[in-house]
Amino acid sequence: MKTQVGIIGGGPSGLLLSQLLHLQGIETVVLEQHSREYVLGRIRAGVLEHGFAALMREAQVAERMDREGEIHDGFYIAHDGIKDRVDLKGLTGGNSVVVYGQTEVTRDLYDGRDKLGGIVIHNAEDVKPHDLESAHPYLTYRQGDEVKRIDCDYVIGCDGFHGVSRKSIPKDKIREFERVYPFGWLGVLSRTKPVSPELIYAKHERGFALCSLRSQVLSRYYIQVPLTDTVEQWTDELFWAELKRRLPADVASQLITGASIEKSIAPLRSFVVEPMRFGNLFLAGDAAHIVPPTGARGLNSAASDIYYLYHALVDHYKKHDDSGLDGYSAKALARVWKGQRFSWWMTTTLHRFPEGSDFDGRLQDTELAYLFSSPKALASLAENYVGLPF
Repeated sequence: MKTQVGIIGGGPSGLLLSQLLHLQGIETVVLEQHSREYVLGRIRAGVLEHGFAALMREAQVAERMDREGEIHDGFYIAHDGIKDRVDLKGLTGGNSVVVYGQTEVTRDLYDGRDKLGGIVIHNAEDVKPHDLESAHPYLTYRQGDEVKRIDCDYVIGCDGFHGVSRKSIPKDKIREFERVYPFGWLGVLSRTKPVSPELIYAKHERGFALCSLRSQVLSRYYIQVPLTDTVEQWTDELFWAELKRRLPADVASQLITGASIEKSIAPLRSFVVEPMRFGNLFLAGDAAHIVPPTGARGLNSAASDIYYLYHALVDHYKKHDDSGLDGYSAKALARVWKGQRFSWWMTTTLHRFPEGSDFDGRLQDTELAYLFSSPKALASLAENYVGLPF
């Protein structure tokens, strides 16, 4: 098989790039090691920057997002028994975010690829990129006992932190930056009415908590837990009791509890690889960078990579202009590191660190006191939350 752009990874990043390029007449093939059902079964965050939402519309897959997604003009930070609101729309001159689950984004992108007859190959095992430094890279993969080959001009690695793309780059050609946080998030999904119409980020001496939602009948809640904890330790009753302890009394009293339909513990990590290009391999999304979920930058940072790659590839094929491809890594990393800074700030400000001193605790309290006393500080928070320009 021959194509112009070979994409490794059938998650939202790979599918979005494939869809956008297809609409511009550029051929793509997407290789995904798992089944479609497996990909759609992954539970992920769902706070979309306004820029990401615009990219979905450009990809012609935003009809359901615009119909069912919830526009949020603000969110709350709870601390010291009270909650303060961050007015995103007012502080940014009209911008907001869309609450719409990543699973639904992926489902819409699959539907979009199906409608256009896009090639997405599932259950592709042992995917390997070859000759990445040549003008004629290619991909191999196995289905059953048969090994197949795809020749392409460029390879895009959208296969996540554990994927083969980044691992295909020689160690001496890249540099990795990483911070692993000493706690995780225990998340529960429940068919209950959300406790708040907008997200609540809660700082508490017992640890961080987050009240989020997928819809008006589907809630997503998180609490900070030690990395040594297991899901089995946390019954639904224990989870709800601990969540209530970390919320202001007026919020806790309104919390509707119910049986969990999904429960998991996610570790928190910051990670960046530089550069995001090796020969004719370009990394995007989690293959190149990971952020803690605190600032809702993960999927959104991936979307900015796709935005840059999309425009760079269109310029290459339609204008014979390679400046976008040549500048991709530097441009993407500039925005990636800003997303890392914001996620790091949100995480360090709102979580309880086990090794933290009383001094560190006072600094966290002062950080929040300053934030809500300074319109400029609040505006900076809001600007980053709704998404910096691409």
